[in-house]
Amino acid sequence: MKWTYVNGEAIENITCNLDAKVHIMPDIAPYKSMIDGSMITSRSKHRTHLRDNNCIEVGNESMSNPIKKGNNLRKEALMSQLSNMTHAQANKILSKLRDDVRFSNNPHREK
Repeated sequence: MKWTYVNGEAIENITCNLDAKVHIMPDIAPYKSMIDGSMITSRSKHRTHLRDNNCIEVGNESMSNPIKKGNNLRKEALMSQLSNMTHAQANKILSKLRDDVRFSNNPHREK
């Protein structure tokens, strides 16, 4: 039975489906592993086999992109250089970079 509270009073929810059945997923059919040729006979063996061989099921992989922990020394050095730079110095560097890109794509320029 399902109950809903309205203004502090419990009212039986008539739309509750009492005939709902529990669905139990059957075990997988045995198969021969393409990794090492062993027979996999259950879901638990399947999961263990994939984990032990560092494999994943396609379509079941995690969609999160973990942030790679790298060396922050370069980032910290760049941040300290930029924080001590004037606008004129930054504009001069940006102008040079733009010119380098603009002229490096010119087919008539001698290399």
